[in-house]
Amino acid sequence: MYEYIKGKLVVKAPTHVVIDVGGIGYYLHISLTTFSQIKDLEDCKLFTSFQVREDSQTLYGFATEGERHLFEHLISVSGIGPNTGRMMLSSITPEEIQQAIVAGQVNIIQKIKGIGPKTAQRVILELQDKLKKQGPDALIPLPVTKSSAIKEALTALVMLGFGKPQADKVLQAIHNAEPDLTVEKLIKAALKRL
Repeated sequence: MYEYIKGKLVVKAPTHVVIDVGGIGYYLHISLTTFSQIKDLEDCKLFTSFQVREDSQTLYGFATEGERHLFEHLISVSGIGPNTGRMMLSSITPEEIQQAIVAGQVNIIQKIKGIGPKTAQRVILELQDKLKKQGPDALIPLPVTKSSAIKEALTALVMLGFGKPQADKVLQAIHNAEPDLTVEKLIKAALKRL
């Protein structure tokens, strides 16, 4: 529902933050990993996970997309709720969790407070193949390359009803003239020419 929230950090604590966005304060639960990355900032952007339960609606915030991605994998495991997932990400780094799961290191996972041997085994059993397929760089966000910016812009233009060959030709011409344009600016420039 919410991809990210970007604004002024009004309240910073190791377990939560309040971000002011246009006069509205959003309360987000965070991990210690995220806190360590944002503790010195006045403004920040946190990637969010919106969790709806029978008795609550809670926003969780993460400094990186990779941490949020791992959080969502963790809470997909039976017996691990959002608070336990956040506890796991606060205990050891997302990279260490991923390495432990991929390597099948039950002892590292069960050292985390609230995780017993059975839950640690379940986490590894359910997530090991998924994380192996994603590779070791799954938690590192990939930079948007020039070619992927053109591809994204082309996809958007085709979805808007423009012909692929014509849109591609226009995008290439724009990119050659101004190679540093973002996806949004590429699309806007192309719309003016199509």
